[in-house]
Amino acid sequence: MSQRVVTVSEAELHLSQLIEAAIEGEEIVITRSGEPLVRLVACAEGLPRRRLGLLEGRVSISPDFDAPLPPEVIKVFEGE
Repeated sequence: MSQRVVTVSEAELHLSQLIEAAIEGEEIVITRSGEPLVRLVACAEGLPRRRLGLLEGRVSISPDFDAPLPPEVIKVFEGE
């Protein structure tokens, strides 16, 4: 991962470009008076990956899930 160091003033002027650079994998260090304050990095890296089948056997769908709704329920949806 490459790193770029910018001042707070530069970050304010070029925030959109810095965000795009971070999304592309660059680490941005924002400094004030030569001292590092914060790191700008993409969040996607730290997100846990979804695991398929995690709820297998715990969730069930009724066999009539996609059956037509009763007329009285349809009337409520249609505002009658």
